[in-house]
Order: sequence, then C-alpha cells, then structure tokens
Amino acid sequence: MRIIILGGGTVGGWIAETLCEKHDITLVDDNPEVIQRLTDQYDVQGFVGSAIDSAVLFTAQILNMDLCLAVTGDESVNILAASMSKQMGVRRVIARTQSPVFFDKSTFDCEQAFQIDRLISLEELTAIELASEIRNPGSVVVEHVARGSIKVQEVIMTARSKLLGKPLRELELPEGVRIGSISRFNVDRQQHDSWLATADDILEVGDQILLIGDDENVDVILDRLLKERKDEEVLIAGGGSVSLYLARILQAGPYHVALIEKDEERAKELAALLPSVKVLSGDATYRQTLLEERVDTASIFIACMGDDESNIMASVEVDHIINAAENLDRSEKKLMCIINRPDYAEVVSRLGIDQVVSPRVAMVNQVKTFLTDGAVLSSGQIHDTDIGVYEIEIQPESPATEHVLANLQLPLGKCLIAAVSSDGEARVPRPDDHFKAGDYIVALIHDSAVDEVVDIFSVTGR
Repeated sequence: MRIIILGGGTVGGWIAETLCEKHDITLVDDNPEVIQRLTDQYDVQGFVGSAIDSAVLFTAQILNMDLCLAVTGDESVNILAASMSKQMGVRRVIARTQSPVFFDKSTFDCEQAFQIDRLISLEELTAIELASEIRNPGSVVVEHVARGSIKVQEVIMTARSKLLGKPLRELELPEGVRIGSISRFNVDRQQHDSWLATADDILEVGDQILLIGDDENVDVILDRLLKERKDEEVLIAGGGSVSLYLARILQAGPYHVALIEKDEERAKELAALLPSVKVLSGDATYRQTLLEERVDTASIFIACMGDDESNIMASVEVDHIINAAENLDRSEKKLMCIINRPDYAEVVSRLGIDQVVSPRVAMVNQVKTFLTDGAVLSSGQIHDTDIGVYEIEIQPESPATEHVLANLQLPLGKCLIAAVSSDGEARVPRPDDHFKAGDYIVALIHDSAVDEVVDIFSVTGR
C-alpha cells in the first residue's frame, strides 16, 4: 500500500518505523533535519515542505497514494491537509486531533464537512486501550467507531435476570436495542465461546452479552431487568485528556469512577465535565493522598499522569499499600499505568504493575486498522474471538443500496449491523432502513463471512 505521512514528529516517526517494511511510505515535514533523520533510519522517501502546500503534496505524488495520515503537531493543519489530500485523490484520509470538540457532531460534523474519513486522537486511543483491558474489548471498539452516538454495554446474566429461558425473539426488547454477541463459558474446553446473537439463542446464567442501542433504551434494560452486577470501584490518577476520555467510557458502567487531580482548577473543570465521576483534588504520587482517598477499596487503579515517572511511583505506592493491608487479596486488584518510553517496559514488569499501556502502541494499532481495501474503512478483531468489527462505506450501485436491511440476505448468525452513520448521525439501524451510497455501517462479522458481507456493500458485489 502507498501511504503518505504528513508530519515527521514523534507520532509520524512511530508510524513510519512500523509500516515501512511492508508498505511504500512517503514522509512530508517542514523540518529538513527531521526528514534527513527519518530517511537515514528507515526505508522511506522524504520531502521537505508544508503539509498544506499543494505544490509540495503534488511533488510527493499525493495523487498516487492509497492512504494519507495527517499527524503533525497542529490539529488545524492536520484537518486542512487531510481535506486537501482527499480532494487531490487520496482514497482514505485520516487526521490527528487533540480537541474533543472536533468529535462532537451535535453542532458541526467536521469529518463530513471536510470529507475526512476519520479523526483520531492519541489521547482517546490510549484511553480506549486502557478501557479494553478492563471492559469487554468488543464494546469499546464499537463505541469508538460509533463516536458515542450509541451505547454499548457488557452485562453478565445471573439467576435473577428476567432475560433467561426465552429465545431472544420473545424478549420484547425496546425498539433500537439489540443483543450483539454472547459469550459463554465452555466447561469441557475450559474457555469462553463467543458468537453473534441470533433470534433463536436462549440466554443462560453466566452468559456475557453485548447490549447495543441508544442511551435511554439501553438504560431501560439495565435498570428494570438486569441489575445483577455490583459496580466495581475504579480510581484514576491524573486529570489530563486521557483520564477524561477514560472516565467517560467507564462511567457508563458497571463502574463507580473516582479521579484524583493535583491542580484544583483543573479538578473543578473535570467535575463539571464528568457529573457521574467523583473528582478529588490531590497529588496521587503521595502515599498520604492515596490513603486518604481509600485506594485500597478500589478494584482497579489507573495511573494516567503526565509523565512515566509519576505513573510508576503512584502504581508502586498503591501496590505497597495493598500488600500491607490486612484482609486484602492482591490478586483481586488490578494496577495499570501509561508508559511512553519503550525502555521502561521491562522495568515496570518487575514492580507489581499488572498492565502497561503505551500511547505509541495504541496509535500504531489504530493505524493498522486502516490498512484496508475497497469499501472497508477500518477493521479490528474482538480479543480472543473469531468476530471482527468492521467499518464499511456503502458504495454506489452496491446491492446494499437496492434493498432494505431486512432483505439484504446477510449470512444468518455471522453478521450483525450494529450501527449506521448517515448524514453525520449514528444510530442503531432498523429492519426497514434503506441505505444510500456514502453511508457508513459498523458491523460485527464472523471471520468466515467477511468477504461475503463486504461484497454486499461493494460495487464488486453486483
């Protein structure tokens, strides 16, 4: 694949290093020293100049590129550069941004207005990586693709659930809510089996299900029918952008989230932005602060402060507090932190930290999902399953434009359309929906049926 990276800074360098062995990489940066260093280190072609200079882009052969990644340190430049690249003929364009306002489509749809296939945030991706280690990875992936327009909630069935014992078709779920997947422990194989839900499935005690729908109707199911899981306590140290994104993901449940931020003004700002989160003012690197905030009662502690050293210090302190406490089982606690420096990875593994997340890895993993052909914009796998999450752009004159959803002849039990984005609005689709070219769908697809499903939304499917 021919890929052009606009911006040779930290993020652009990560991506170039990862992809240059298997893809043709072109780099554009306005700093000659950066281009010289990267072209010396990696098998890439470099051009010196502005990412928003059409002459520079033309010289870099932008017209022949399959994918453009605008990842400079200036989000305004990224948006403009990605939009220009799309207009100049690049098939897919991705722009990096830091401001959450660009993801809010309620007042202005930046992606649609500038014809950008996807806006990505390093901070959001890091938060998603953390959340995926805590929650069902599939729920986080679908939420991310749907950009918060729909709610995806993992629920565990207990003997008290009113959803047990009946085929799904008889459950009379609220309109716009569906059960996406089911995970059940297989005693013989001593592992969980996961599959896409069908109308004939009957839920059992212990099943993990993925509820997908709009906020209000999913909450109806959670509040009136389920209520079978005690919320876990989560404590987040740090009040930066990663913490904000993470708290927003986790506050949907089933977690009680608290956050510690050293700066009092930032703490007040976060309290206003996160009404369901308990925001505390204090320094999480101090043992006394952690003791005062009862860190020992939290099931999960996540260090998301601004530097690796602070994250390590706080995590090690929490580990000592838990190990010193009576009547606490360390195996029931989870300590997580963000580490930027790759050379720290081996060190932290010996310090009692259970899970380390790297922003570098999060960004590179997300970029890899865009290395697709045809109608598929991005793809990812739900962890430890044979189910993938695909974002697909409906192509002109594809079979999907000729029939309503109920008549598309999707393979039974192997595909679930979880969301559709049309004219900037994402929602759970209805059986009578008629898709049009340019709409995007989010589909859960079994590995064995990917080609069959993609053909339905592609011109090649005719």
